[in-house]
Amino acid sequence: MNRKHEPTEPSGNDAGPVPADSGPGESGQGEAVRKAEMFQFDILRCESGADSASRFQTYEVSVERNTTVLEALLLIQDRQDPSLAFRYSCRGAVCGSCAMCINGSPQLACRVQVQSLRNKPIVLEPLPGFEIIKDLVVNMDKFWERYQRIQPWLHAKVVAAEESRISETEQTELDRLVNCILCGICYAACPVNRMNPQFTGPAVLTKLYRFIADSRDERSPETLRQEDSADGAWACHTVMACSKACPKEVAPADGIRGLRRKLFSQRVKEAMRLWTGKRE
Repeated sequence: MNRKHEPTEPSGNDAGPVPADSGPGESGQGEAVRKAEMFQFDILRCESGADSASRFQTYEVSVERNTTVLEALLLIQDRQDPSLAFRYSCRGAVCGSCAMCINGSPQLACRVQVQSLRNKPIVLEPLPGFEIIKDLVVNMDKFWERYQRIQPWLHAKVVAAEESRISETEQTELDRLVNCILCGICYAACPVNRMNPQFTGPAVLTKLYRFIADSRDERSPETLRQEDSADGAWACHTVMACSKACPKEVAPADGIRGLRRKLFSQRVKEAMRLWTGKRE
């Protein structure tokens, strides 16, 4: 892959908002000026396709305190380079769209403050393990195909609310799993996903466990069997990289371990049924 740095000079209006003079306000007391600071961003620019050359392009951006990496990207796109491609939506760590590699670590751009990355260039790259569409945008079609494969909804009969309650203990466990926002960061952090492209992946396996751990779920054993394979739950090496990288503290590795227990329990039950049937 041919990578080279191409500096991009900031445009004349890239200095950011001019802070107001500090001085006595209406109350007679001065207010601190919000100081802007210059940061260097090295962003991987590339198009889709194996033959497409990629390169790092350098941008210098003046940002104020509490500016996130996503907000800095919006400044670059607005004031310097409208061709720069990246995803975002909620800006509040809910949608997961702005996941990317920031200084080699997969993170949500809307959660990382630029000030926390001072004293070094900020390197932005697309999530590893995914096909690149353009710049920081990756193709997540396979991710969503696997997600749909597990039928990610509660398989339960519609009954009165009083009859469908679960215990507080069970609800607490499910709440942690429900927090997954399907950002793909655990896929990017997982070494197995890069070695085995057929691996179902941490997020999808954890979502499956989220539903089968619910005592109200009545799905058929087939949904479990399709992940009871060397490319499914048993492909995980328990490296724990997914749990360390997860921005919502879901701990996908724990979900995969829980799924394995369910799979093993199902195998034992099926073996017992076969053994009992032979005896009869």
